[in-house]
Amino acid sequence: MPVYDNGKNTATLNLKEIVIMKKNVLIIGGGGVARVVAHKCAQHNDTLGNIAIASRSVSKCDDIVASVLDKGSMKVEGRIQAFALDALDVPATVKLIKETGSQIVINVGSAFINMSVLEACMETGAAYLDTAIHEDPTKICETPPWYANYEWQRRDACKEKGITAILGVGFDPGVVNAYAALAYNDYFDSVSDIDIIDINAGSHGKYFATNFDPEINFREFTGRVYSWQNNAWQENKMFEISRTDDLPVVGQQTAYMTGHDELHSLSQNLDVPNVRFWMGFGEHYINVFTVLKSLGLLSEQPVKTAEGLEVVPLKVVKAVLPDPSSLAPDYTGKTCIGDIVKGIKDGQEKEVFIYNVADHKDAYNEVGSQGISYTAGVPPVAAAILVANGTWDAKEMRNVEQLDPKPFLGLLNTMGLPTRIKDENGDRPFTL
Repeated sequence: MPVYDNGKNTATLNLKEIVIMKKNVLIIGGGGVARVVAHKCAQHNDTLGNIAIASRSVSKCDDIVASVLDKGSMKVEGRIQAFALDALDVPATVKLIKETGSQIVINVGSAFINMSVLEACMETGAAYLDTAIHEDPTKICETPPWYANYEWQRRDACKEKGITAILGVGFDPGVVNAYAALAYNDYFDSVSDIDIIDINAGSHGKYFATNFDPEINFREFTGRVYSWQNNAWQENKMFEISRTDDLPVVGQQTAYMTGHDELHSLSQNLDVPNVRFWMGFGEHYINVFTVLKSLGLLSEQPVKTAEGLEVVPLKVVKAVLPDPSSLAPDYTGKTCIGDIVKGIKDGQEKEVFIYNVADHKDAYNEVGSQGISYTAGVPPVAAAILVANGTWDAKEMRNVEQLDPKPFLGLLNTMGLPTRIKDENGDRPFTL
């Protein structure tokens, strides 16, 4: 029961369709994930071509370029350049795409810029890839399904223009969507439950910090928790429902049901009545989060100080917390992220866990970023390679579960994020 379709009849492909490839990548963003993306693009620049990296802070991009060159990440001789860009400025983004000859744009900037960057790609014909749903900075936890509020409103236009747009192709969302599609297509006759588990069993040594943009991180947890249960949306409060699992490598871990991006596409694209997302949190994180929220410091609404200054509390908290990219040098431990999928196969109940384990120190040694950034940054580059060689060049907007997961997961096996499968037949590597 495959859910993907590359839009082509492979029996009628002609030579011209086979040899035409997209080249040259524009990376938008200057944080830890962008660093990973730049290194991985450089490691595959024989396929991806020239690399441009742009953000509001060109100095951050300069640092990333220097890191790529210092580590000798370029596979073949090529160009990598840094640019200043306000990605909310669509004409400026269009201009940069054209100036750099970029045919693929990897957006790993703030989720607030998604629609602007997508619009620029639609104007230039460049393929668009991102790692999260667009967010309106004035709203938190809008009515589901979130993609329908923003990106999916451009689906028809992308198809009409032949624009490839792959949404949410980080790890979660992204790889976990591919895990869901793999299980749905190959391991079951029918699927009843998909539970996505995200555990970071690492330690950064700081009193308190978030592993990615604090503003985006906190926004995920301050509103309602949405899950897809019994073919309908269910609302809960954060930290209201938990589960404990004995997981490979990281052992016994408690995770809390959380609203998350991938639920909003998997619930619509796969015929599965229950789709939930669970994230691991320690007691210290929960305590600090609870205090910040109780004091109103996680609000996205502006307030005035006694001096008459207007500030947004959430942005102030972001400003005083450590930059997530600064955590990398001292980060130790591992992550475990995957899908527990339940259903029926040949008339029997079946359960499979498809997952990856990543190491923070290994990530830092390779690309200078911590493991959370690594797991988010490698997948969009694998997707870019598949777009470049035509495998995922869908000429329309797709979520990851709507694409063939096998070439994607096969590439990730070779790029530092190997997949493992645990079921009644044991725990083993995923192979094509």
